[in-house]
Amino acid sequence: MSSAGATPVQIAATPFPYPFAPGRTALVVIDMQRDFVEPGGFGASLGNDVSLLVPAIPVIAALLVAWRAKGWPIVHTREAHKADLSDCPPAKRLRGAPSLRIGDLGPMGRLLIAAEPGTSIVPELAPRPNEIAIDKPGKGMFWATDLHERLQVLGISHLMFTGVTTEVCVQTSMREANDRGYECLLVEDGTESYFPDFKAAALAMIAAQGAIVGWHAPAAAVLAAVGH
Repeated sequence: MSSAGATPVQIAATPFPYPFAPGRTALVVIDMQRDFVEPGGFGASLGNDVSLLVPAIPVIAALLVAWRAKGWPIVHTREAHKADLSDCPPAKRLRGAPSLRIGDLGPMGRLLIAAEPGTSIVPELAPRPNEIAIDKPGKGMFWATDLHERLQVLGISHLMFTGVTTEVCVQTSMREANDRGYECLLVEDGTESYFPDFKAAALAMIAAQGAIVGWHAPAAAVLAAVGH
């Protein structure tokens, strides 16, 4: 990993400049899996227009190119449960009235079950062998995972968030990270929601009260800071 310990760089962000730390900032890609982004997956079973998430893909792809060129850490998450659903609370599975529930068989295998085709990351953003890829049974990326310990071993102090959906798994993970002391920035055009108004509200909540959860900025500002 190059640039470890480098002097922080200021990124133009909301609500004020973000202290980007080259070499100590991991790029986080939340749940860019087929079950949420493609027709026939869990997102579609809830009645959502999955095409609304697609614009984030090329933005995240550009960030992955930049991080990989620098040799900086990258984290991919997948919301996925054990085949026997022992890590899926009944309240989560039975809530609402989707056309298919978690664990049911859909066009891409059993919905939100680890190792099924639907839980794989979309091909454009597929993890590489040297990148962290974790299955998380909850909405937050730290719940019931060893991610915090792995990031600490790597000396990571800052996290750059992308992925879906903004107001659910992304915001939950960012709040968890904030509680663990990470300096977090959400890439505005690298995240999407089935509900654009919810995305806007999440961005406002994250940056409110002096970046109470963290910052947000467009990918162009991030890429300029990376030098890519």
